[in-house]
Amino acid sequence: MGTGAITGYIDVAQVTLYVFWFFFAGLIFYLRREDKREGYPLVSERSEHVLVQGFPSMPKPKTFLLRNGHTYQAPPGHVDERELKAVPAEPWPGAPLKPTGNPMIDGIGAASYALREDVPELTAEDQDRTVPLRVATDFMVAAEDVSPIGMAVYGADGVKAGVVTEVWIDRSEPMIRYLETELPLAEGARTVLVPMNFCRMKKMKGEVHVASILASQFATVPALATPDRITAREEDKITGYFGGGTIYATPERAEPII
Repeated sequence: MGTGAITGYIDVAQVTLYVFWFFFAGLIFYLRREDKREGYPLVSERSEHVLVQGFPSMPKPKTFLLRNGHTYQAPPGHVDERELKAVPAEPWPGAPLKPTGNPMIDGIGAASYALREDVPELTAEDQDRTVPLRVATDFMVAAEDVSPIGMAVYGADGVKAGVVTEVWIDRSEPMIRYLETELPLAEGARTVLVPMNFCRMKKMKGEVHVASILASQFATVPALATPDRITAREEDKITGYFGGGTIYATPERAEPII
């Protein structure tokens, strides 16, 4: 047997297969550890002293440098201390949560949201990403389409909630994100943002229909701190409110179909 003729006494194909298996196992191990940088450790319903992290364990904290010069550490090392306004529906661990207040406002279930930074998302040019057309004056609704401004907005109960007064667009991915809607409330007019994903436009009738919440529930849509700016946290709150309405807007929606 000549020098270097390893194929004569080593099954190269089998060795290659074993190497691939070890590599793939290591890759799975690495990815499972990395995906625990957010959302872990889990909250234990048995005892607050139990660390629920599974296998493999959580990775060591890593510091990320953000584009604005700030840093973010993951895992963050702190626990979400928001009050959970819900109680278990049954006495055993893992039972569904039963809201104790208004789940759409309290962020329960389908209305829940993460505590993202309370600052606006930015474009590559460091401009606010989601803004109304009165700010993004270089944008407009395409002439081939119908502008929703001036259309009446109706809730799931078919009652008119308000009128669209402005359109909020995404500068990075040019599209309509929100419809700014004015509500004629008894204590005075109020403006709220309605996510476009929850809207169905009836162009022929000049109407916008929102199936997720009732007309009366528009009054408690989370408000903006600044009229012409929306932060990442505010976006999640508003979207969570409308998303929660698909389950909690009426008592019937929270019950089983059968």
